[in-house]
Formats: sequence, C-alpha cells, structure tokens
Amino acid sequence: MQTRMGTNYEVARDYFDALEAGDMKKLASIFADGIIWHQPGSGSLSGTYRGSDKVFLLLKQFMDKSSGSFKIDEVRAIMENGDLVSAVLHFSAKRQGASMSMPGIDVMRIESGRIAEMWLFSSDQEAEDRFWSK
Repeated sequence: MQTRMGTNYEVARDYFDALEAGDMKKLASIFADGIIWHQPGSGSLSGTYRGSDKVFLLLKQFMDKSSGSFKIDEVRAIMENGDLVSAVLHFSAKRQGASMSMPGIDVMRIESGRIAEMWLFSSDQEAEDRFWSK
C-alpha cells in the first residue's frame, strides 16, 4: 500500500483501517453526521442513505447478509483531488450457497475532515445485486 501526505488521504486511510478493524466508534468519528451514501445498483440494499445512523444500519445489513464475511480484501490505491478521494479496491463476501469477489472503486467527498458523501462502484453490479438480494 502506498503512503502519502494530505489530510483527505489520511481520512480515507483511517476509514479503511477502521472498517477492517470493525471499529464502529472510529467510523462514527470519520462519518459526517449528515453523510450521504450512494449504494449502487438495483438490489435490495441499493439506494441513497442519509445520515450516519442509516449508513450504520446498511453496514450491519452487509454483515448480516454475508454471515459476517463482507470485507475489503485490499485497498490498491488511494488518490485525492481536492475534497474528492477515490480508492481502487477489491472486496468480497460469502454466505451459504453464494459468494462474490470483485474490484471496486469508492469515491468520497470529504468536508471538514470527515466523509460527507460516498459513492461506490462495483465491477459486476449485477452479481453484487444478486448477492445482496437473497
């Protein structure tokens, strides 16, 4: 993993570290109270979530629907451009009878040192929709 300077880069790095560690307290400090989360696709979890409480419920559903296996396997690159930060990554999840594993990109808008908005992109959105919709 690359190392770099920059406050927004560090916010993104802290987000991925907290997610990997399952540190909800740290995530709560990283998310803006009014965070807007754009979950792509047309699956059962797709949509726009507003507010950290709703985003935490979404993250809980990821874990519930994946029998606790959802994870970001690798963050390959983090790039910043002003208040926008993108991360190229690989994620996976499995449960009885189904699995998914694919590259993705997360794009964050960072405001005052906290994630204010998040967009997610998956390399196979249809496969991800199928996985979350069961």
